[in-house]
Amino acid sequence: MSEISRATVSDLPELHALVEKYRAFYKQPENDKTLSYLEQRLSNDEAVVFIARVSGEAVGFTLLYPTFSTVSLSSIWLLNDLYVDETARGNGIANELMDVAEAAAKAAGATRVFLRTANDNLPAQALYEGRNWVKDEVFRRYDLVF
Repeated sequence: MSEISRATVSDLPELHALVEKYRAFYKQPENDKTLSYLEQRLSNDEAVVFIARVSGEAVGFTLLYPTFSTVSLSSIWLLNDLYVDETARGNGIANELMDVAEAAAKAAGATRVFLRTANDNLPAQALYEGRNWVKDEVFRRYDLVF
């Protein structure tokens, strides 16, 4: 079992290291902007970030963005990032992070949480579906990349 807390600016060094590993998982190179990006999100209260520790060592995180839905006329949250270090996988930490993220969104009044994951990320898909998350069969996603 891990200890999970809401991340603050003081957690940036540990969070930064985990985020770079997460970005590498998605084939993104390390970036000089990562640390300042995270600092801005935390300092401006634009994201809700939870960090998981085992024996005091940061081993995982989840990052959520509160937003809104005109269709449902409610607050909704985007679970944008979830990562557990390879050395700590298989110990239920991802489930623990999901528990905390879902509870925080509900406590804040969100009516739903949504996410996206890579089509080939079968372990993540199994995690979400095992937690009764429902794959969207109604909406198609489009991106415009600049």
